[in-house]
Amino acid sequence: MNSDNDLVLLSIDQGIARIRFNRPGALNAINASLARQWREAARHVGTRADVRVVVLAGEGRAFMAGGDLQAFHADPSRAGATARDIIDPLNDGLAALAEGDAPVIASVHGAVAGAGMSIALGADLVIASEDAKFNMAYALIGASLDAGGSWFLPRIVGLQRAMAIALLSEPLSAAKALEEGLVHRVAAADRLAAETDVLARRLAEGPTGAYGRIRRLLREGLQRNLADQLRAERDAFVQGAGMPEFGEGVDAFLNKRAPVYLGR
Repeated sequence: MNSDNDLVLLSIDQGIARIRFNRPGALNAINASLARQWREAARHVGTRADVRVVVLAGEGRAFMAGGDLQAFHADPSRAGATARDIIDPLNDGLAALAEGDAPVIASVHGAVAGAGMSIALGADLVIASEDAKFNMAYALIGASLDAGGSWFLPRIVGLQRAMAIALLSEPLSAAKALEEGLVHRVAAADRLAAETDVLARRLAEGPTGAYGRIRRLLREGLQRNLADQLRAERDAFVQGAGMPEFGEGVDAFLNKRAPVYLGR
């Protein structure tokens, strides 16, 4: 149950889990408290068999403007400990979402910077408001990347372009992010929520187990050689062939009707 003190809002309805960062006065900058609540929300979502898609978003004027620099500035002598207090639970939440079957959509607007950009890049699909501004930003404060940014960015845009984006930390418009392949779609500012909902409902009505196997094959395939990936594909297909959603999909195709998937 969400309360007035929640820095992360979680709602689950009709198979769609919505996780919203809720520090609008700080542009959702992540501090240790927000990071812990994020981990709790992500882990809870991972335990729910009824969750078929996850939507990440931010309250107020931004998705997330990165880490809370005030937390570091307040006590420079423990900056390293502060970083660990934020990054460890942040990573735990990212891992929880990555391990599940449910596809993850990042619905972003305003500032998408630092850890906010890293989190967005870790989603399976990103839909951005036309007013979104992307910036890795870490180099601007003498920091290195976190929240998976160094893993996702070169895989999306290639190593040399990733170097330019990370080292130069120049802002990218939503249109430029679309051109770079950092986002899946750009929506008008007043249509972001509606278009996100359409995409989320489409995925929520799909074959969740197959989605899970697909997303893991794509993510893990970059770590394998071809022979190992072929075996992994075979094993995933064989596993899925024994599932009810595969039987439904085949029957629907052969009988020229729309499939009805009931979840895991």
